[in-house]
Amino acid sequence: MNYPVWEVPIFGTVWVIGAIAIIHVLISHFAVGGGFFLALAEAKALKEGRRDWFPKLQAYSKFFLILTGVFGATTGVGIWFAIGLASPEGTSTLIHNFVFGWAIEWVVFMVELTIAAAYYYTWNRLPDKTHLRLGYAYGIASFLTLVIINGILTFMLTPGAVWLQTVGSGREAEVFFNAFFNPTYWPSLGLRTLVCISLAGIYSLVVFSRLDGETEGKVKREMIRWSARWLLPAFLLMPIFFLWYLYEVPAAQRDLMHLGISTIGPGAFTQVTRMALISIMTSATIVGVVYCLAYQSPRDFKFGHALSVLLLALVATGSTESVREMLRKPYVINGWMYSNGVRKTEVETFNREGYLTHSPWKPIEGASHLEIGQRMFYGQCMACHTLDGYRPIKGLLAGRDEKAIGNILDMLHKNQDDSPYKKFMPPLVGTDEEIAALREYLSKLVAQPDASK
Repeated sequence: MNYPVWEVPIFGTVWVIGAIAIIHVLISHFAVGGGFFLALAEAKALKEGRRDWFPKLQAYSKFFLILTGVFGATTGVGIWFAIGLASPEGTSTLIHNFVFGWAIEWVVFMVELTIAAAYYYTWNRLPDKTHLRLGYAYGIASFLTLVIINGILTFMLTPGAVWLQTVGSGREAEVFFNAFFNPTYWPSLGLRTLVCISLAGIYSLVVFSRLDGETEGKVKREMIRWSARWLLPAFLLMPIFFLWYLYEVPAAQRDLMHLGISTIGPGAFTQVTRMALISIMTSATIVGVVYCLAYQSPRDFKFGHALSVLLLALVATGSTESVREMLRKPYVINGWMYSNGVRKTEVETFNREGYLTHSPWKPIEGASHLEIGQRMFYGQCMACHTLDGYRPIKGLLAGRDEKAIGNILDMLHKNQDDSPYKKFMPPLVGTDEEIAALREYLSKLVAQPDASK
C-alpha cells in the first residue's frame, strides 16, 4: 500500500477501467483494420476504374480520422489515468520494464495520426499512386502500434519463466525481448489482427449503410458487399488462433475455463466461462446477421441494421476483454504481482512484519482497530470490491457474524491449495493483529443497517 487508494462508489475501479478500455479497444482496433480497408478499397477503385467510389471513401476517411484521432486518443489517455490510479504498483511495473516499448509506441502513434490527417486532406490533391502510398503507410504504422502494445498486454498474463526468474534482480532490461515475445504473444497478435479486420468491415457497414439504395443502388451494393467480406477471415481463422491462445495460457488459468465448462449443467459455471460463451455467441451472430442482411440484400441494408451489428461488436469486445482480464486472477501480473498490488515475494515479509508497517499511508500511532481494519480493507480488498456496488463486500458477507467472517479471512490468509478462494483471490497478508482488525471492521460494516430500507 505505497499509494493512496482510489475509491469509486458503486462501480468500483474495475468498471471505470473496463468501460474506458472496451470503448478504446473498439476504436483502436478499427484504427488498424480501417487503415488497411481504406488503402485496399482505394486500390480496388483505381484498378477497376471506379471513380464513383472516391467521394464515399473520402467521407469514410473523415469519419475514420475523427473517430480514431479524437476518441481513440482520448480513451487511450483515459486508460493511463485510470490504471495509474487503480493499480499504481502494476502500472509502475509495466513502465519500468517496458519504458522504451511505450516510448516507441507513442512515437509510432504520432506518426500514425500525422499520416491519417495527411491522407484525408490530400484527396484529389496528390497523384493517385502517391495518395495510395499514404494509405498503405498509415496501415503499416497503425499495425506497428498493435505489434508493440500486444507484447505488453500479453506479458501481464504470461510474463514467461525467464522474466520471472530475473525480476527483482535489477537485470530485467536484459530479458526485455523474452518478456515481450512471451508465450501468448503470437496467438494474441493473430487474434487481435483478425478483430481489426472484422471491425473494419463492421464500421464500414455503418458508414455505407447511409447511402441511398434507390439513387446510389449500384455503389451501395458493391461497397456493402465489399465491407461484408471483411468478416470472412475472422470467421474462418479466429477459432484456430483462439485454441492456440488457450493452449499457451498457463494451466492454472486454463483450469478456470475447464471448471466452467464442466459445471454448465448444474448452472455453476464460472464468470470467465460466461463471458467466453457470450463472446463466441455474439461473434457468430454478427457473421449470421451480416451475411443474411448485408451480403444478401445490400441495397436494403439500413443504418439501424448496421448500428445493431456495431452493438453486437461492442458486446463481443467487452466480453472478450473481460475474459482476458479474468484469466489473470488472482494476479495482475501472473506469477509476480497479485491484483491488489502485493508482490508474491512480499507475502512472507508482510505476514511477519505487518502489511501497514511498510506503508507510508498507515494509520497514525494509537489508531483504533477499526481504523487499522479500514486501511487493510482499502489496501487489499478495494482493488476488486466495493462496499455496496460491484462485488459488494456488504452483500457477499451479509448474514455472517464476526466468527464466520474470521473463518473466511483465515482461509484467505493461509491460502492453502484446497481453499475455494485460491484460484480467484490473492492471499490476505498481515500480522494476526492486522487481520483481527480487518475482521472487526468488516463485522461492523456488515452489521450496519441498510439506510435505503
